[in-house]
Amino acid sequence: MDRIIKFVIALLVVIAAASVAYLVFAASPAPSSSSSGVNDSIVYYFYGNGCPHCAAVEPFMENMTKKYPDVDIRMLEVWYNQTNQQIDDQVNAEAGITSPPGVPEIVIGKTVLVGEVDIPAKLEGYLQAIEKKK
Repeated sequence: MDRIIKFVIALLVVIAAASVAYLVFAASPAPSSSSSGVNDSIVYYFYGNGCPHCAAVEPFMENMTKKYPDVDIRMLEVWYNQTNQQIDDQVNAEAGITSPPGVPEIVIGKTVLVGEVDIPAKLEGYLQAIEKKK
């Protein structure tokens, strides 16, 4: 009986180690440039109602939508909206992200910006580039 218990414990340890390895290595960052087949003219902004980091980015995002009205910025709440969660998963998969990084998150083609520091620091440059293409 002791051999069976030891075998089960060893098996569980191996499964746990494999799970941790998968989580660590599967969530690789997205490439910074977009490639064909991915729409890099749509800006997806994923946020969560009640997220303090999203609340910090909200005034900036409102300003960007007013400043760049010709850019397709899609603001999608993902914590309480299952349809938007599915869009988040699909857009991240197309960007090469196997596990969405959380919110606030911007996805433009294969470019991913995350957080209240990265988004305000980098997004406007991408919006200017999109606007020039139009």
